[in-house]
This record gives sequence, C-alpha cells and structure tokens, in this order.
Amino acid sequence: MSLARTTLSLAGVVLAIATTLAVATLWLLLTEPVTVADAVARGDVSPLMTALAGVLANAVRGLLDYL
Repeated sequence: MSLARTTLSLAGVVLAIATTLAVATLWLLLTEPVTVADAVARGDVSPLMTALAGVLANAVRGLLDYL
C-alpha cells in the first residue's frame, strides 16, 4: 500500500508542475506574443525560457508579497 501512495503522491507533484508550466506558457503567449513568435520562428528556445522564468519569478514574488 505504501508504494501506491508514493506513486500517487509523485504523480500529483508531476501534475502540479506540468500544470504550472502550461499555465505560465499560455500567460506568456498572451502577454508577450512577439517573444513567443520570434522564438518559434528561429527555433531558439532561450528567449522563451528566459521570459518564462521571469513570469514564474514574478508569480512567486507576488505570492510571497501576499503572504
């Protein structure tokens, strides 16, 4: 039974991380479409990852300010 609980917990953590990244990517697509389009056109994900990290950092900073 312990293995089943561990597996479900791990799946929940992976799901939470994947959902967070998906929502942040959609937010980035809506707020910075030029950056996303440029990254897709060039095939270079570096600017996209930089912008995504900025979005996530701002979200964490806002959450910490709220608390």
